[in-house]
Amino acid sequence: MISTTSSTVEMVRQEKLNINADNIEDKNSGQLGCFGWLLVIFSLIFVVATFPLTGFMCVKIVKEYERAVIFRLGRIVDRKPKGPGLFFVLPCTDNFVKVDLRTVSFDIPPQEILTKDSVTVSVDGVVYFRIHCPISSVANVSNAHSSTRLLAQTTLRNVLGTKNLSELLSDREGISLSMQESLDDATEPWGIKVERVEIKDVTLPQQLQRAMAAEAEASREARAKIIAAEGEMKASRALKEASLVMAEAPSALQLRYLQTLSTIAAEKNSTIIFPVPIDMLQSFMQRK
Repeated sequence: MISTTSSTVEMVRQEKLNINADNIEDKNSGQLGCFGWLLVIFSLIFVVATFPLTGFMCVKIVKEYERAVIFRLGRIVDRKPKGPGLFFVLPCTDNFVKVDLRTVSFDIPPQEILTKDSVTVSVDGVVYFRIHCPISSVANVSNAHSSTRLLAQTTLRNVLGTKNLSELLSDREGISLSMQESLDDATEPWGIKVERVEIKDVTLPQQLQRAMAAEAEASREARAKIIAAEGEMKASRALKEASLVMAEAPSALQLRYLQTLSTIAAEKNSTIIFPVPIDMLQSFMQRK
């Protein structure tokens, strides 16, 4: 029990030392040092001495959808971006990088992917993202846009590799959300927010398309035969019931003959064949 408590105290002490070291490092990273301040002072003196000419070099403008990350002797000034509007830079010690905050879209090239059930498909998509932290997009990654494009391709392969073909064809929205979450988590240290990911097209091999079409056609024919058989069964039951009714009332058959005759006459046929019951002729034959 004593050893466990001592180890816990040692871990807490080590964490405090690490936090203090990080704070000291952050404070030192924001300091220019004596030589750096001398260069800044000389630059200010130079700007004041040649003010009419250097004024155009010191004043910069960024638009509403842009931000400027200023580096002074290689260090980021104030740890925050400048803009929009006017800002000042020193010509000898400062340089800056403009960052566009608008939403950017790019197409994911078609990727040959092997699904979970060993089917090769070609899938492409589109990604919408924007930069929400200009400092991170400049300081933490060399090219945020190119890195996001490459990461989107690998993420598409990784996510679709865990899905079956049926899931890929029917659950595009779920796959898009899964890709968006994966990309958003991976690009968060780069200051990038992935807003939307969409699957554009899924291309199947020709042989697989023909096989799926044949399977769908066979299933449709099977359903059609089942429906036709059920209809015949219902029709036979109805005919059986009708025959029982006509057997109980013979005159009903004669009425059915007359109804059939009126139906045929309405179709404007030139020849009408109407069956005559033999029972009606027997009375004439007996008189003879």
